[in-house]
Amino acid sequence: MKIGCCIEATATERIEYLAQVGYDYVELFLAPLAALPEDEFLAIVERLSQTGIPCEACCIFYPRTVRLTGPDVDWAQVEDYDRRAIARAAQLGAKVIVFGSSGAKNVPEGFPYDRAWEQIVQSMRIAAPIAAEHGITIVIEPLNQKEANIVLNGAEGLKLAREIDRPSVQLLIDYYHMALENESPDILLEARDAIRHTHISTVPARTYPISADPAFLPFFANLKAIGYQGRMSVEAKTDNFQADAADALRVLKQLGK
Repeated sequence: MKIGCCIEATATERIEYLAQVGYDYVELFLAPLAALPEDEFLAIVERLSQTGIPCEACCIFYPRTVRLTGPDVDWAQVEDYDRRAIARAAQLGAKVIVFGSSGAKNVPEGFPYDRAWEQIVQSMRIAAPIAAEHGITIVIEPLNQKEANIVLNGAEGLKLAREIDRPSVQLLIDYYHMALENESPDILLEARDAIRHTHISTVPARTYPISADPAFLPFFANLKAIGYQGRMSVEAKTDNFQADAADALRVLKQLGK
């Protein structure tokens, strides 16, 4: 299993440190990168190439300004954004784009939930062939009730992926959201054929996993049971980046053995 870290593309010193201590890749925030002028974006691509660590994944697919649900969805805007953002993810070298994007997909008050679900399906069917052209898989990230009001657990994420029914749209399981929603780690067994990416942090503080919390063990046991050999990104906060990043890498390598 490859171990990575979610981080801002402008945090060059931190990215260099992740390379130095042995992380396999970084997971960069896509929406801010998609908004940059071309010259600024290319400068980031060049700086990243000099750090010695690849960007194999991107998170924060959509900004909240690109609506995917509600009465004001502009499908031409969605497709235009998809083409720009996915092309930039490909330029970075990403193989996976994480689709959590609560600000873009949360159901507006008073809007029918079933219609919003259909709109999310439609949005991913627009994005899917564009991602496939670039050799990228979009992974649905179920969130939690504090952040979102639709697609709130792995079971719903799996249902959504199956309804979208496109090879380039699959599933992510994030330990933090799963645990916060009290979802059983057995979702990993149920969704084994769809899981293409994972995230991890502590619960409830959402900090770097700097010790082997026994609560992690069923999650890792089930990853091993399904033969998961993909990526796991630390998506967390820290007040002591260097120490916590190094400790988290050590812990995750130990847990992933």
